[in-house]
Amino acid sequence: MPLIEIERRDAGAGTIAIVRFNNPPKGYMNAAMVGELDTAVDGLLADETVRVLVFTGALNGVFIEHYDVSELLALSEKLRAKGATFSLDRPSPESAYHRILTRLETAPKPVIAAINGTAMGGGFEFCMACDIRLAERGAYWLGQPEINIGILAGAGGTQRLVRLVGEARALELSLLGRTVSPDEAASLGMVHAAVDGPVLDHAMTMAKRLAAQPPRAVAHIKRLVRSATETPLSQGLASERTLFMDLAVSDDGHRLMGEFVAGKRTIRD
Repeated sequence: MPLIEIERRDAGAGTIAIVRFNNPPKGYMNAAMVGELDTAVDGLLADETVRVLVFTGALNGVFIEHYDVSELLALSEKLRAKGATFSLDRPSPESAYHRILTRLETAPKPVIAAINGTAMGGGFEFCMACDIRLAERGAYWLGQPEINIGILAGAGGTQRLVRLVGEARALELSLLGRTVSPDEAASLGMVHAAVDGPVLDHAMTMAKRLAAQPPRAVAHIKRLVRSATETPLSQGLASERTLFMDLAVSDDGHRLMGEFVAGKRTIRD
């Protein structure tokens, strides 16, 4: 049975790919799932017909519970047996999971996390790498509780959480290992919204809207916004001006502006 299930749904202007995590009974992320996910993400990003990626859990009440701690313990034992030590002077290399999250974050296509249940640790780190996060209301838990088993969020959790909720709140949540409900996650800015289930329906409504948007404009906007906090303002503004002009002379830009001027659409359409 595959750990990653892919469904394609027609959205008129292209397709929406629904990717489901399916690792019963616990819904853990593990090395085997990462391998399948790597292949799936590569294929979907390369497929020009796919306009939007939507990730969700196949198990009831579970998006990704968290990363399989037994695999992390086995790695710990292997490294300890070798006497391995670590220093910030010698950064650890990226794993396949790190690379997947970066690819989704920097992809030209929108990525939605339809969080249908619990997403902790590596599971919530996946959500934070997505562009849009919608969480289904229920007795589910979101966040970074790694400190409670003596480690930290090692796949972007300490870095992306700060960017979502600010330093003070990220410190509180990470140091206490406190997980939150979907509604609290929405109030803190960890997710865009908490919704009444099924969350996939809400995600698909948004995905259809995104799939209908001009793909070149989507890619440029995502690139500019995603890089804004890492880029000096003058450089960001220069990139914005350049990509604005690129869209102004594009086929979609020219056509849609022409329809507006002709009274065939409003800017709020």
